[in-house]
Formats: sequence, C-alpha cells, structure tokens
Amino acid sequence: MLQIIISGARTAIRISIWKAFCTFVTSVVIRVTRPAVSHQIRSLEEELGVKLFRRTSKSVSLTPEGILFLPDANMILKTAMSAKERLGSRERPMPFDIGCHSQAELRLLPPVLKELCRELPALRPQLHIVPFESLFGMVENRQLHIAFGLASDSKKTVLSYRELFSCPVVCICAPDHPLASSGPLTRDLLRGALITSPPHRISEAVLGIHAQISASLSYRGRYFCENIEGILTLVKAGLGYTLYPDIPRMREAGLRYIPVADLPALSFGVYYRPDNDHPALRRFLRLLLDQSRSHA
Repeated sequence: MLQIIISGARTAIRISIWKAFCTFVTSVVIRVTRPAVSHQIRSLEEELGVKLFRRTSKSVSLTPEGILFLPDANMILKTAMSAKERLGSRERPMPFDIGCHSQAELRLLPPVLKELCRELPALRPQLHIVPFESLFGMVENRQLHIAFGLASDSKKTVLSYRELFSCPVVCICAPDHPLASSGPLTRDLLRGALITSPPHRISEAVLGIHAQISASLSYRGRYFCENIEGILTLVKAGLGYTLYPDIPRMREAGLRYIPVADLPALSFGVYYRPDNDHPALRRFLRLLLDQSRSHA
C-alpha cells in the first residue's frame, strides 16, 4: 500500500506536467528518465484498472478517466509534499502533553502557553481532559508530561508536586439558595442538599471533606454527579450546594462563593515525573509559578 501511495505521489507530478503534453520536460524536472516515467504510469494504470493517458507517436493526452483521476493526483501530490516538508525540516514539532480533569483548569493555560510558544515556536501543546482516576497514572506512564491536581490526590507516587495556590474551601451555591445571603460560614451553618460525587470521580481531598459533611445527611440530602461540571450544573439548578477549593480563574459566572472558615485550605498544583527532561517542562513550571504569584 505504501508503495502505491509513493507511486501515486510520483505519478501526480507527472500528470501535472504531462497535462501540458511535455514528457521531456517531465523527465528533466523530476530528474527521472522518460522510460522510468512511462513505467510508473503503466504501473499505476494497472493498479487502477483504467487507462489514464491516450498515447500516440506524437502526443500524450489525458483520457476521461485520467481527467477524473486528476483531483486525486493533486491531493496525493500535496500530501507527499507536506510530508516531505515536515520530515525534512530541521525544526521538528515538539509535542507537550498537559493533563486536566476539568474544563475549568484549562483557564489557567492561555497566558502561559502564549509565552511558552513564543519562546519555543516548535512547541505543540496537546491538552487532555482525563477522568480523575486515570490522570496521574498517565503522568507516571509518560503519556502526559504534566497534570493539574490537589496535593493529596496522588499518594505513594513517583511524581513530583509543585504547589501553585493554597485555596480556601468555599460553599458554592446559586444566588437564590438560602445560603447565598450568608457571610462567612462554618460547617455547622451549612444547610440543604450537598451535591457530591462517587469515589474516584473527583479529588480525594474534596471527597474527604464531602464525606465529613454528608455523614449526618440522609440519602435524600445528597445528589451525586460524575464530575465537577455535573456538580456545578446541579448547583446552578438550585438543587443544593457543593464544597470546593476556590482556585483562581476557575469560578463559574452566576454562582456565589462563600468561605467556610473551619475547613482547611487545599493545595492546588501540578504533578510531573522528576526524571522528565522535556525541553519545555521547566520553563512551563516557571511560567505557571510566576502566574500564581501574580494572583497571590
């Protein structure tokens, strides 16, 4: 199959030139002898099962089938030239895989990636929203270069952790929820249904706090969602409140964020392998840290 594609790419060059009825020019431009050109044309015709050219002793012209094949030949030619340009370039693309477990975490990236790609033009960031239970395993297995998470989310791991923010835990509710008009809260002032998640679907640190609060609630006093996006959707619907770290840039418009004074702050940062030598990793970390200090 590869040989057919290569043959087709070469033939595309000949077709575009033979279209002008100049076999001699073809052999000069592509530096292939005229018999070799004719042989490759015949090979492609046999593969396709049609005649592409009408040949006489004085001229060569396209058959109706050859005219139909011309757009395909042009596409093969463009693909071959694009591949040749990429493979022949001294500046190879540099993939950089970043893992998140929610859409909100992506909001931290635009200014950092803008500067990083300015400094490293060959960099090609690839952003992955990964289910929580798989995220850190992908970093350990080198499928991701770096991933966002809370400090207690990856225990007994080979990964290094760098804190970006120390985040107070807040009560998140809709503007018309009974808690929305409250000032700073404490755990004993929390009222209403708690919107949470089954184990391994959101951060273990957050789930631990939810477990403390929900221990005294009936089943009807809890709603379950698979991820933070689902949790916030039910919060917006006014079905209850949730508890979550107040991470800069990640607030959802139209919701109230109320501090809960007697809940511990949680550390939010990034995980990466200490032996990862990707050229962009250290600079990416530095830019993230600079950004986090600007929000301090």
